[in-house]
Amino acid sequence: MEESLPLDVIIQLTDCTIWQQDHLVLSNVNLSVGKSEFVYLVGRVGSGKSSLIKTLNAQIPLKEGTGLIAGYNLSKLKKREIPYLRRKIGIVFQDFQLLIDRSVNENLEFVLRATGWKNKTDIDTRIGEVLEKVGLGLKGYKMPHQLSGGEQQRVVIGRAILNDPDIILADEPTGNLDPETSEGIIKLLTDISKAGRSVIMATHNYTLLKKFSARTIKCENSKLLEVRNDEEIELI
Repeated sequence: MEESLPLDVIIQLTDCTIWQQDHLVLSNVNLSVGKSEFVYLVGRVGSGKSSLIKTLNAQIPLKEGTGLIAGYNLSKLKKREIPYLRRKIGIVFQDFQLLIDRSVNENLEFVLRATGWKNKTDIDTRIGEVLEKVGLGLKGYKMPHQLSGGEQQRVVIGRAILNDPDIILADEPTGNLDPETSEGIIKLLTDISKAGRSVIMATHNYTLLKKFSARTIKCENSKLLEVRNDEEIELI
C-alpha cells in the first residue's frame, strides 16, 4: 500500500537504524531527499553507503524507524510489494552486471519483458528512446564486450531508466572508469536528475564532487552527516 509524502519529497527516513544482519551499520538516520534532487553519498569503505542504498531498495529490511520512499513504507513493506517499489527505483552498479551473452538491445529487452512489457513494437521503441538518451543510439546491436567501460556504464544507466523510475540509486558508478569517462557519466546522471528524477550516488571520487558540486551526505561513525561549506552537520 502506498503512503503519502510531502509533495516535493521522494525519500524520507526518520529515526532509522540500519543493520547488516547482526552488525549495526547506521543509527539515528534522518534523511529527506527531494524530487529531482541530486545527492552524493560519501564515506570510507564499510561506513554504510551500500547498506543505506540496499535499505532504500528493500534488499536490507528496515526494522527500526520509519522509511518512506516513492510512497512505500519500508518498515511495513510486504514481500509482494517489493517488486512494485523496485519499479520506482533504477539501480546503477559499479560492475555493470550486464548479461554478457546478449546484445545491448537484448539486455534491455530482457528487463522490459521481466517487468511486464509484451508488445514488441513498444519494447523496441522504448529501447531506442533510452539508448538515444544515454548517447548510444547506434550501439544496440553490440555485445557488452565490444563496448568500452564508459559505454557499458551508459547501458547500465539506460537499463535503470527503462521503466521511468522516480529514483536512481547509483553505487560507485564511476569506480572502474577513467577520469574523463567518469565526468561523462556524472553529466548524464545530472541530466537525468534535472529531467525530474532523484539521484543518490555513492562515490569515493572527491575530484568529481569538487567539479560537479551537489548536496553531499557523509556516512561516518554510524551516523549520517551533511557536508556544507566544509562543515559536517549531523542530520537529526
